[in-house]
Amino acid sequence: MSASSDDAASEGTDSSENGTADAAQSVSAQTGSVSDVAKAAMPTVVAITSVSIQEIPNYFRAFGFGYGDTQQYSSEGSGSGIIVGENDDELLIATNNHVVDGATTLSVCFAGNDVVNAEAETVNMSSESDSDGDVNVEDAVSAKIKGTDETNDLAVVAVQKSDIPEDTLSQIKIAQLGDSDSVEVGEQVVAIGNALGYGQSVTGGYISALNRQVQLTDKTMTLIQTDAAINPGNSGGALLNSKGELIGINTVKYSSEDVEGMGYAIPINTAKPIINKLIKNEA
Repeated sequence: MSASSDDAASEGTDSSENGTADAAQSVSAQTGSVSDVAKAAMPTVVAITSVSIQEIPNYFRAFGFGYGDTQQYSSEGSGSGIIVGENDDELLIATNNHVVDGATTLSVCFAGNDVVNAEAETVNMSSESDSDGDVNVEDAVSAKIKGTDETNDLAVVAVQKSDIPEDTLSQIKIAQLGDSDSVEVGEQVVAIGNALGYGQSVTGGYISALNRQVQLTDKTMTLIQTDAAINPGNSGGALLNSKGELIGINTVKYSSEDVEGMGYAIPINTAKPIINKLIKNEA
């Protein structure tokens, strides 16, 4: 998949006449310490909470209890996202497909919001039969899926700017995209994401390897390997270089009692053209 020079994600990081893009100043001016990178990039990363409906067999039916062969339960999930662009009405957020897959309701919390309370509010949003998922609450802003790409584990969700409080809108930023092709093994990186659904957290590490062929359940992906901690909830979050530029989208970690410090991210040069197609509903 290819993208034109005036694609939406590129436009999101360039100058614009509205207030959001005014806040989207380049974070590359902030270099050096992990705290500098975190301070500059934190406003570009969001927490995503989803609610999906799960159907499981009704095992008690055989004993005469309950009705129907299946029962439905709501299931909550936590992930992360990165603000990559905007249009006149929406903020556009990149994340992993597995963060939003099957979600009936999505909410987004920006830096500084109460993510724990937002999870409860997301459940409230899903239970409002007449809301169609559009309820706007103090701690969580309703989001909708713009497009998904299951093969590459990418998705874009949109948030209406009119739903975001003005003071929050003035503080958030659009991510400055880096060049993942220029990344080198041993380079210092920072990961930011909604670890365990507790809110944004920061971890630091190094690029461990490039072009790793990682076998997942149903596909093989070519990813950046890092020893920066990638925990549940970090999926869809940012992997940043020392300039605060986005070089990868965190997606998976190797989980084993025998393994430590093996997390993986989708290179931004791989993700960018796909994200642009998803924004334009072309994928």
